[in-house]
Amino acid sequence: VQLVESGGGSVQSGGSLRLSCAALGATFEDYVVGWFRQAPGKEREGVSCIRGKDRKTWYSDSVKGRFTISFDNAKKVVYLQMDSLAPEDTATYYCSAERESLVVVLHSWMAVRARYRPELYPTAWAQGVQVTVSS
Repeated sequence: VQLVESGGGSVQSGGSLRLSCAALGATFEDYVVGWFRQAPGKEREGVSCIRGKDRKTWYSDSVKGRFTISFDNAKKVVYLQMDSLAPEDTATYYCSAERESLVVVLHSWMAVRARYRPELYPTAWAQGVQVTVSS
């Protein structure tokens, strides 16, 4: 499924942003959709994901309680609501998706997908959006 992210920007510490991940030509009911981020000089890491068929979610410890993932299947969009943002949330954020039938454990899929290098798996990643949080 082809994905397009939007909604990045710059905010001050404590502020909020909402990211959107839109699917082109598909719905998310049969997919697991994850948000990932990569800060300069750091490895890409999983942030949150949601399974379309039952809306089950997973969050990394670093964002639990501050970020909320959801999806609107009619609009074919997955949202990441980010509240109480901190400077350490500064990164480029990416969404990625996998067919639900191929995902057994959400957090395991996130860990594996985070290691997919864009140059080797170009179709696994959209273009990314920049989120900058200033103190």
